[in-house]
Amino acid sequence: MTNSKLKIPGTFTIVFCIVIMAAVATWLVPGGEFVRTRQVVDGVAREVVVPNSYHAVDSHWQTWQIFSAFFNGFVRTSNIIVFIFMIGGAFWIFNHTKAIDAGVQMFLSKMQGWQQKKVFRHINVNYLVIASVMLVFSLFGAVFGMSEETIAFVIIFVPLSISMGYDALVGVAMCYLAAHVGFAGAVFNPFTIGIAQGLAGLPSFSGFEYRIICWLVFTASGIAFTLWYASVIHRNPERSPLFGLNDYWRAHAMERQEQSIQMEKSGRPAWVLWIVLSVIFVVLSCYYTFTDITVSHLTVSCPVIPVLTGLFVVTGFFALRKNVHMFILTLLLFTIFALIVGVLGYQWYVEEIATLFLIMGICAGIAYACNMDKICSLFLEGCKDIMSAALIVGLAGGIIVILQDGRVIDTMLYGISQSMQHASNEAALAIMYAFQNVLNLMIPSGSAKAALTIPIMSEFADMLHIARQTMVLAFQFGDGITNMITPASGVLIGCLGAAKIPYSLWVKWIWKFVVFLFILGFVLLLPTLYISLNGF
Repeated sequence: MTNSKLKIPGTFTIVFCIVIMAAVATWLVPGGEFVRTRQVVDGVAREVVVPNSYHAVDSHWQTWQIFSAFFNGFVRTSNIIVFIFMIGGAFWIFNHTKAIDAGVQMFLSKMQGWQQKKVFRHINVNYLVIASVMLVFSLFGAVFGMSEETIAFVIIFVPLSISMGYDALVGVAMCYLAAHVGFAGAVFNPFTIGIAQGLAGLPSFSGFEYRIICWLVFTASGIAFTLWYASVIHRNPERSPLFGLNDYWRAHAMERQEQSIQMEKSGRPAWVLWIVLSVIFVVLSCYYTFTDITVSHLTVSCPVIPVLTGLFVVTGFFALRKNVHMFILTLLLFTIFALIVGVLGYQWYVEEIATLFLIMGICAGIAYACNMDKICSLFLEGCKDIMSAALIVGLAGGIIVILQDGRVIDTMLYGISQSMQHASNEAALAIMYAFQNVLNLMIPSGSAKAALTIPIMSEFADMLHIARQTMVLAFQFGDGITNMITPASGVLIGCLGAAKIPYSLWVKWIWKFVVFLFILGFVLLLPTLYISLNGF
């Protein structure tokens, strides 16, 4: 008897089919272009569209380019691909030390103790942990636009989620979903709000009061969705889309349960490393005594590096006295602190962040008394393990290359803008919002999409007497919500690859929530048409 169940294609098949569909679109959509000019926004020169400059051009039909798109996609997303390799290799070294296993074991033991206390007896501590982690990552997404960084944390939270009795989806939700819910409801995100408001001629980060409300609503929705799903699969694991497919992570979880991690004393290499890092921190404190931490338009100069130096010297010493695993976990904690300071104080991006985690991985290997040959071998093993994630990111990048080379993006933008000329305010706002969501499926980059759409949308917003701030909010929601489902997003594909979740199953799990957020976003846009809000 044949199996009548439809087999869902793999991630590579789905993405390649979308590349083919993009190539077909270049045959069906007329070619067109806007004239572009360079404009300085927040100190960065960007190419922006000149209003009323659309003109037809010869179509560039894409044929054999569906195959070269793999190469060009690799070139376009090379920074994300290298980032994935460096993160994968660094965490493979880190995982070899069993520090995360030891940390999870201690954490679960603590939770069991908390659950017995009267104050926590009627509260599921697991839910408290999930909600707290998601709140922090959502805040990161809302304040400094955390996105690519979540790839590194997937490798931490997926094993934790499995150990708590859930699946890899909950682990990804704790960091990736939370950060992107915060990204969609952002308050001070410089990569979306900062650029869009600059292009629209609005004061930087104005209207943040209403955006705080939007962020709270989006974040509460994301946490509620994740907790609901976690409770469902905890009662009935077979309801998980990944049931039977999480063998990789479940094998690790079972290994933890069967083998209690033996805490090892800190050896000489760990103590020497602590001394060397302490000296480096002290030197950095002398050169960077004060750091300008910038959040929105507010800049605060504070001695953050000297403070972190003092904390590292003290906590590192006591962690070493306890065991080497605690010291390695301390290295991870201060890596996260350094990441936050680097992003907010020194405008770090994927190059600096990948380097930071690589240094962390090497330091973890040294602390665990691994020689350099062993560290290099572990790094290469980690790169091999995450190879599929890097490959799929390159293929997904080819989607955007096909559409841009085919010259159809500007034609689509022009057609949408023309359709809004005679629409009511509500209908025009709905069209703007829907278009930003659809365009984001093809161009996930917020800064690139802002440069492409904001100058045109600003003009139409003025014609229809819609506040430019409302138009920017529609752009912000549209840029963030569909990030969680588009195969063109290297960050999403990278996170799923690291978590070993097929893209098709992710879509099956997330699509209803994305539709809910889409509707919720439009509901949150409507009050800006009828109520006088500060900054609108």
